[in-house]
Amino acid sequence: MTTSPEAIRRAADLLFEAATAGRPVAPIRDLLAAGDVEAAYAVQAINTRRALDAGRRLVGRKIGLTSLAVQKQLGVGQPDYGMLFADMARPEALDVSLADVMQPKVEAEIAFVLGCDLDGEQLTVADLFRAIAYAVPAIEIVGSRVANWDIRITDTIADNASSGLYVLGSRPVRLGDFDPRLCGMVMEKAGEPISVGAGAACMGSPLNATLWLAQVMAKAGFPMRAGDTILSGALGPMVAVAPGDVFDVRIEGLGSVRAAFSKE
Repeated sequence: MTTSPEAIRRAADLLFEAATAGRPVAPIRDLLAAGDVEAAYAVQAINTRRALDAGRRLVGRKIGLTSLAVQKQLGVGQPDYGMLFADMARPEALDVSLADVMQPKVEAEIAFVLGCDLDGEQLTVADLFRAIAYAVPAIEIVGSRVANWDIRITDTIADNASSGLYVLGSRPVRLGDFDPRLCGMVMEKAGEPISVGAGAACMGSPLNATLWLAQVMAKAGFPMRAGDTILSGALGPMVAVAPGDVFDVRIEGLGSVRAAFSKE
């Protein structure tokens, strides 16, 4: 079975209306043919176009579902991707408003910033070494327009890979100065570890995830460009957010990053 254009449009409208109103909706997967990932990305594309038409600026991509732990949490078995817009970035120095993201959870990641384009479908890890200008630790604040995080693979893809906001660390590190695969990660709340992991938890290495994304984007005709930020995927399990929470992430060789949330 394939999904009709009318159903794709309806799913996009529901997610767009949920985001606009700030009220989650029921899962949209029943509008799409079972497991129709292509249709889910078509839904995402409609709302991406709406965002661009409204003046939002595309600044990169996020990779989701790269960690086996997160895949287990959500009952899926493959990565996905979503769009990063400039208005999703938050500075470390300011509290994140809970009004800006729906049903927030946090996860620790390595972010790569490109110094040159990643063109062509036959990209290699060597091409990544050439293209990546630097890396920083990152906290992705994921969110869902689907009520109660009741999602399957088509729900999260359609919902821009359950994107929300993100915070980047402030000390850029060159790729050769740390090991993306072996670096350890710990996320703490109030001084207590609540999520731990390592680069290897992200598809064996965050570089593997980033290469997957670059190849997919090039094949789709939307290659990654110089200046783009890539959130390369979770290094450990997601953690739910409550008002007033403060999360500190340390990644070996990269340093630390903090995300603090408002109390209301």
